[in-house]
Amino acid sequence: MQELFTRLIDLVGLAWWVEVKTESPRCIYYFGPFLTADEAEAAKPGYVEDLQQEDAQGIEAVTKRCKPVQLTIYDDDLGELPSKVTPSFSSP
Repeated sequence: MQELFTRLIDLVGLAWWVEVKTESPRCIYYFGPFLTADEAEAAKPGYVEDLQQEDAQGIEAVTKRCKPVQLTIYDDDLGELPSKVTPSFSSP
């Protein structure tokens, strides 16, 4: 039931996501959706650790409400970033 509710709030852009930016490779990753900010925060260290194990450098991770259109945005696509993600509503 929780998964269904999470999908519903994601459809309207109210789900929580972990946004991870890396400098090398130059990418933005989105992990989620999550029902609450606390759930996203609890999952964040695992995503960062995975990217560290893949030798990513310059890792920044934030938890935010958004509705990503693309889950991974590569260097070539970063010039189009404003059209890829709806605006963030809030961040803890």
